[in-house]
Amino acid sequence: MSKPLTSEEVRNFVATEGCLKGKTILVTGAGAGIGRVAALSYARYGATVLLLGRTSSKLEAVYDEIESSGGQQPAMLPMDLEKASYAEMQQLEGLINKEFGQLDGVLHNAGILGELTPLEMYDVDIFAKVMQVNFTSTFMLTQALLPLLKGAKNASIVFTSSTVGTHPRAFWGAYALSKQALEGMSDIFTQETKNTTNLRFNCINPGGTRTNMRAHAFPGESPLSLQTPEDIMAGYLCLMSDASIGVRGQVVALQLKD
Repeated sequence: MSKPLTSEEVRNFVATEGCLKGKTILVTGAGAGIGRVAALSYARYGATVLLLGRTSSKLEAVYDEIESSGGQQPAMLPMDLEKASYAEMQQLEGLINKEFGQLDGVLHNAGILGELTPLEMYDVDIFAKVMQVNFTSTFMLTQALLPLLKGAKNASIVFTSSTVGTHPRAFWGAYALSKQALEGMSDIFTQETKNTTNLRFNCINPGGTRTNMRAHAFPGESPLSLQTPEDIMAGYLCLMSDASIGVRGQVVALQLKD
């Protein structure tokens, strides 16, 4: 077997036409920002994309973009990850199995920022909401989808981390802790499945990117100084393609300087 790609090779991946053809990929937070661009990119390279998000109108817009560009017909899966139950996620797994018969990848992109404030002063209700959306629901959805993912030849599950997940930073509170937890979960899933399945679990740290969340976190920053979601798509495409088979339990930083 060839050696797994390095993080540098993932960052600099050059996607080939049709490299995701035949794959069915679920993207959470698909209505805006990085999730929207990832969904469009996966469709561009041949995947059938399942668009999960809480705002139907945003999902509809992405759906229309994919259809108008000639991609495989996508599907919309409206779901509020703050409120969705585990039973609803299990029902979603059954629906995907019934309608598509397969699931080859999941990009867990949905997330909220919460407050930027000392932990001593952090509102406990907001803390619980951030942990629910960013971490707990991600765990629940991953577990619910595992039966279908295990049926794929080489399924890829990608969690979205952050620089403050790898290196916690003062005042980032629940957001940083939720991302730390995601990295730990990816590591544990990797250890528990690497010898018995073809599943691969990895984290992406997109770095400073021109999104609404970044603008809220750094209101004084010029958005023109940041990479766009389109600029960093190579890594997202790589980790969903068969080129990344063998890449397991990694945290791939897509920008070396944040």
